[in-house]
Amino acid sequence: MFAADSGTDTALVVVLVLCVVAFAGLVLVLYRVLVALADLRSDLEVIETRLIPMVDELRDATRESRDIIDAARGDLKRFDKVLGSAEAVAEAVADTSRVARTVLSVPVIKVAAAATGTKRAFSVLRRRR
Repeated sequence: MFAADSGTDTALVVVLVLCVVAFAGLVLVLYRVLVALADLRSDLEVIETRLIPMVDELRDATRESRDIIDAARGDLKRFDKVLGSAEAVAEAVADTSRVARTVLSVPVIKVAAAATGTKRAFSVLRRRR
């Protein structure tokens, strides 16, 4: 009976030693996790201190870009109006030149024909003398 108790005691001691080793391993793992979390927290603080000014600069740059784009849109609208006015003026000039050509071409042709006819008449009269 003493031997059975000795085997049971031995098994209990082995189980107890294994539990202590497992507990020590668990404590070691948890300690490493805590160290890793502390490192992560400090890294996040460094990133945050560097990132917040960058985000602020990015907001300012975005605001400035938006203002520049709005100004460019206004300029583009004004240019579009000027271009439309220039097209209207060009069309009016083209219409005016077309009307002037049609209105003036007939009288100019008649004057040129009359001048040519008068010139020939004078040359014929000169030859007869």
